[in-house]
Parts: sequence; structure tokens; C-alpha cells
Amino acid sequence: MENYVYAAVGKDGKKVKGTISATNEGRAMALLKEQGLLPTKVEKQTMLNKEVNISFGQKVKQRDLSVFCRQFQSILAAGVTIVEALGMLSGQTENKTFAQAIRETQASVQKGSTLAEAMKAHPKVYPALLVNMVEAGEASGSLETSMERMSIQFEKSAKLKALIKKAMMYPIVIIIVAFAVLIAMSLVVIPEFAKMFKDMGSELPGITKAVMAFSDFVMHRWYLLIIIVVAAVFLIRSFAKTETGQVLFGTLSMKLPVFGKLVVKNASASFARTLSTLMASGISLSEALEITSRSMKNILFRRALLEAKKEVEQGTNLSEPLRKCGLFPLMVPQMVKIGEETGNVDGMLMKTADYFEEEVEITTGSLTALMEPMIIVVLGVIVAVLVLALYMPMIDMYSGLENL
Repeated sequence: MENYVYAAVGKDGKKVKGTISATNEGRAMALLKEQGLLPTKVEKQTMLNKEVNISFGQKVKQRDLSVFCRQFQSILAAGVTIVEALGMLSGQTENKTFAQAIRETQASVQKGSTLAEAMKAHPKVYPALLVNMVEAGEASGSLETSMERMSIQFEKSAKLKALIKKAMMYPIVIIIVAFAVLIAMSLVVIPEFAKMFKDMGSELPGITKAVMAFSDFVMHRWYLLIIIVVAAVFLIRSFAKTETGQVLFGTLSMKLPVFGKLVVKNASASFARTLSTLMASGISLSEALEITSRSMKNILFRRALLEAKKEVEQGTNLSEPLRKCGLFPLMVPQMVKIGEETGNVDGMLMKTADYFEEEVEITTGSLTALMEPMIIVVLGVIVAVLVLALYMPMIDMYSGLENL
């Protein structure tokens, strides 16, 4: 099988370029037509026409993985072989890093590797969860089902991540704007008032002195401010990578007002959906817990699931360690217990995931509504401090003139 460079016209009339793997040029053109493309040029790939990858390590997002799994499942259902399916997907994947990984995966499969083995060679592209699901699907002959489940998994995860980002974006933008206004005031407005206060020769209030000192620092020692911010970010990120830092930030994130509930609900939804997906594919509970633990971002949840794995291997029901760890809402161990009693743990976990995903959406909306007045109050305090600092000396001066 060879790689072919092509130029084609899509159903929307747009021109597209890419590469596709096929046994010959005729087969390459046939595959392009099956994708709804009208090929205008198809030629064997050489060093001269090979597409240069200038993506600089473009990150593969969960949305990309979701689309990949969904399309893979559809192509396999149409009776196309895995090798040809990978060739088709590599040609229509926009993410250059992902497309290159798919082509290399295809080459490995052509040489005799299983799809799971080929994917393991690209751990930065294919998550361990996807690799294990593919391995289970190949072993049971249900690769299409595994891909369908993973597409849902990635879609749900991407949606939750987008919701949390959306909730955080508003306060971050407001904080940046407030800081920019504060810097602008320090550089333009406050210096003019400082000259006027200096000509007055009167004693200035403490709040005015503090604001003027900050303005002077920003104007003449701005480089120190940048150094301090960069150093603080570097130290915090370095500390966050240590085990102690992960435990500290993991604990703080769960205890923050309002945000803490969102963190716990998001972790519960992720745990329930991931474990359910793995168990439904025939992966043992012990192995599924280990894979799920690696997908958890909070180290406290990772440790709890690894401890649960040990207890499960000793014969304990999963609901017991989930209840004892005290991290999950009470509903999680209760639903797992019902699943254990009815022999439908993966089904109950799926329902639990649906519930907490809805809770995350509701909590995110409530959080955004709650933060709006809080941000207004903070901005009001900043404005009030600046107004008092600039006008208190003038008020004192007018009061002194009236007493003459």
C-alpha cells in the first residue's frame, strides 16, 4: 500500500488537499469518491510533493478524538478494512500532529501489528483509555462498539471541559480588564494628580500615599513587577508538579466555596462514565479502576481509586472503598451498591454519570450568575479606593479654605 497526494473538491465546493493510502492510484480515487470528494489530482507521494508538517507539536484535543472514533466506527460499519479506514481518516484530519500519528499507526498495522499495539506507540496522541478499549474490542470482535462508546466518552468529556472553561472565562476576562485599567490609571491619571498634590504642599492621607507609591513603582520599576509575576507563576507551576503540591492544590480545589462542589461533581461524572465504558467493553473491574485512576486529574481521587482497586482484588465490593474514602458524593457508592446487588454496575454507573454531568451544567450556570455581582463588588472597591485616594486631599484642601 502506497501514500498518494491528492487535490479534490468537496461537496461544498471548497478545494481540499491531503494524503491517502491505497493499493494503487485507481483505488485512491475510489476512496476519495466514497468520502464525497471529487479528485482533481492524485499522484504517488515523493520527497518533492510530501506535505511538510509545520504544526510544532499541535495538541490533539478530545474533540479531535471524538470525531476520529465516530468516523472510524462509521467507516468500519461500511465494511472498509482497518488499514483503509486509517488511510481515509489521515487524509481528512485537519490536526497535522494527529494526521501524522494516524499514518504511522496505519503503517504499523500494515506490517502486522494490532491496532491497539500500533496506538501504544503514540501515547501523547492516543489516551490509555482509548488504547485499552480498542484492545478489548479487538479481542472480543466488537471494535465498532468500542469506537462508538469512546466517541460518546470523548464528547461528554469535551462538553464538561468546555462548560468549566466557559464559567472561568468571564471572571478571568474581568480581572484582566480591571488590572489593565489599574495600570493605565497608574501610568496616566495618578501622575497628574501627584504633581498637583506636590504643589499643594499639604500632608497627604495614607491611602493617597499608597496609591501614589504603587503608581511610582509601575512607572519606574515595571520590570520588577514582570519578574515577580513570572517567578511566581514558575514557582507555583513547579510546586504543583510535586506530589506535595498536587495534594495541596487538590485539597484546596475541593474546599473552595462553590468551586469545590463543581470539582467534586466533575470528578464524579468523569469517574462514573470512564469506569462504565471500560466495564461495558469486558475489561475487568480491577484493570478498569487502574485505567480510570490515571484519567483523574485530582491526585486525591487517583489515590482513592487505586486503594479501591486493592480492596476489590481482596474480595471487597467496590461500593465500600468508594464510601470510606469520603471524596465522592453519597449517591456514587449508593448507585454502585445497587448495581452490585442487581448485577448491573456499568449500567448504574452510566446513569450516575448522566446525573452528575447534568449537575455540572447546572452548577456552572449558577456559578456564572453568582460571580457577576461578586465581580461588580470587587471592581466597585477598586474604583472607590482610587476615587478616595485622588479626591480626599482635594476635599481636605477645600475644607481648610472654608475654615479660613
